[in-house]
Amino acid sequence: MENEIPSVNRIDEIREALSSLEGKRLKVKANMGRSRIVERTGTLMHAHPSLFIVEVEERRGRTARQSYQYVDVLTGTVELFDAETGERLFDFVESSGE
Repeated sequence: MENEIPSVNRIDEIREALSSLEGKRLKVKANMGRSRIVERTGTLMHAHPSLFIVEVEERRGRTARQSYQYVDVLTGTVELFDAETGERLFDFVESSGE
């Protein structure tokens, strides 16, 4: 337990990494509960101190802004991928021996 990195430091890591990716296109996969998973592609608009905002394309050329918390990325509730390569940007959740 002592060797474990405190989650606050990891949240800072996520925030710093996302700050450097502002203006980039990301794919967001969010677990909304009750087996509902939403996948959207959009542009990372801003990384605020406690959340980040992604502007996503909606139907008929409209855009919407979605906000997500860094802790959701840390816990795996929200997964972020590079829109071009499909590569996962963060992988903090320990694999369950699959």
